Amino acid sequence: MVKLLWTPSDERIKGTNMYRFMNFINEKYNKKISEYKYLYEWSIENIPDFWVSLWEFADIKASKQFDQVIDDLNKMPGAKWFSGARLNFAENLLHYRDDQIALIFKGEEQESTSITYAQLYDEVARIAKSLKEAGVQVGDRVVGFMPNMPETIIAMLAATSLGATWSSCSPDFGIKGVLDRFGQIQPKVLFTANGYSFKGKHIDSLERISNILKELPSIEKLVVVPYTEQHPDIKGIPNAILYKDFRSSESNLEIEFEQLPFNHPLYIMYSSGTTGLPKCMVQSAGGILIHHLKELMLHSDLKREDTIFYFTTCGWMMWNWLVSSLAVGATLVLFDGNPFHPVPGALWKMAQDEKVTIFGTSAGYLAALQNAGVKPGKEYDLRPLKALLSTGSPLSIESFEYVYREIKEDIQMASIAGGTDLNGCFALGNPMGSVYAGELQCRGLGMKVMAFDENGKPVNNQQGELVCAAPFPSMPIYFWNDPDFEKYHSAYFDVYPAIWRHGDYIIITDRGGVVMSGRSDATLNPGGVRIGTAEIYRQMDQIEEIEDSVVVSQNWKNDVRVILFVKMAEGYELSENLKNKIKNTIRTNASPRHVPAKILAVKDVPYTLNMKKVEIAVRKVIHNQPVLNKDALKNPEALDYYANLKELQE
Repeated sequence: MVKLLWTPSDERIKGTNMYRFMNFINEKYNKKISEYKYLYEWSIENIPDFWVSLWEFADIKASKQFDQVIDDLNKMPGAKWFSGARLNFAENLLHYRDDQIALIFKGEEQESTSITYAQLYDEVARIAKSLKEAGVQVGDRVVGFMPNMPETIIAMLAATSLGATWSSCSPDFGIKGVLDRFGQIQPKVLFTANGYSFKGKHIDSLERISNILKELPSIEKLVVVPYTEQHPDIKGIPNAILYKDFRSSESNLEIEFEQLPFNHPLYIMYSSGTTGLPKCMVQSAGGILIHHLKELMLHSDLKREDTIFYFTTCGWMMWNWLVSSLAVGATLVLFDGNPFHPVPGALWKMAQDEKVTIFGTSAGYLAALQNAGVKPGKEYDLRPLKALLSTGSPLSIESFEYVYREIKEDIQMASIAGGTDLNGCFALGNPMGSVYAGELQCRGLGMKVMAFDENGKPVNNQQGELVCAAPFPSMPIYFWNDPDFEKYHSAYFDVYPAIWRHGDYIIITDRGGVVMSGRSDATLNPGGVRIGTAEIYRQMDQIEEIEDSVVVSQNWKNDVRVILFVKMAEGYELSENLKNKIKNTIRTNASPRHVPAKILAVKDVPYTLNMKKVEIAVRKVIHNQPVLNKDALKNPEALDYYANLKELQE
């Protein structure tokens, strides 16, 4: 029996943007929709009507209206959305110019600072003028190697106001990781901070930037933001200028927002790059804007009076997602540093001080918080908090229960899942709906998401491949350097023609909720039975002796066997008793087929720079196959622990 954790009150339901949108649809189309599941069904059966209604509801600013919502609902990829429209992404994020706080910035061990919407507009106008004078034009690439700070957002908005395309990496990326990304797209201008903070230490970025620039001849200007020191020495760096010297000294400037087609390139995002060079996914200004407004306004219930925080770096799509909150006129909280420094509850102290109403983070952070014994609801005043969002990996049942036990009883816990590819979600929160332990509340409006069995048939209440059977506006418009769409097709459409296959296993419940079962490309197939890795991780989360784990399949005697690697919590060792406890837990709560053939202790678990476990890389190492791009990993040295293990030869 799945545990019901929370149901919103009638008063709360009627105060949501989702409820208001449902009534908007009822009035516009003479419907009598009263529940989310019927609204969802209507949205996927009437896709053009849904998106045009959202355009109107979200009050998207355009200098020229569209001629057609979509040219061909059966064309995937390649469907054209809102053709004829002319708009500017930055203009939609800067249409508020008042004294409400737009951005609050908190660095490690620093007092928070803030700027208003009026000040933000002025700052963007100054940087846009300077970029224009530096020769930035429509279609040029402007990039950031930046912490999550206001200047990053200002640079992005300035660049996109001119019709340039923005891309960013966080400063913890190594030199090769940055070159693997920016080297493919030939940027004209690069913004960087002189360094960043982590666990109380100041880490220099300028030496790495100097080495990066040697391999990036397209860079004509390097703009340096002083952060960890006030007067960084940039004399030895070619084409470098300090931010204050680059920024126009003129005030009261008006931004000339370049009016562009709906599908004009806005962002270049990157795949994790664990199997070779990262794929450069180009996403459209209109597609990202309307998709983000749907997820922020409707699924996250974001309003002008809200204060939203997401724990993210500029190398993760959640940064792009968070920034779109400016279009709603909300207050955004930005954080740079380690979330457990100087104390494990640092982010909750910040949430208390800044009166955060929507708090976003990763499943890994919530698990670490629980393991550290932090009780935010008892230690901090979280009365303004109305929603908690989690993504990055499946949120365990234990973490769901921890949220309601130790953070807040009356809260919408929205576990959300999608990808960098679409800069958004396939399944996420519903502020009108109940929360059940281990379940994402719903599939996203307008997203025709299904679970396909091995025969390509839709199934409910059983594990299947996550697919999206109709186009959506935030699909990449193309991949960089992929003129024949070959990489694009092989990424999503090589299994089911004209149907997006995402690479995750899911279960769609009768309630319409979604359970994530792990990556389908990391599936375990002992005895020919498909097992999602998330099913095993859920059991491991219950065992206090285990800090982390990674599970893979090993080819063995004409079959495969399940191998579980565990990173021990401090003070514990992997004894035979503990192995038996692990096996019994998995057998009892999952099934006998889930029980690993071998359990081995390792010192670390490898993660991508975006904090996703890399089961595939571990699988390659134990089969003595090369891992092509270790620079895509946050801790590539961890792979050494998995090589040449004699226990795997027995």
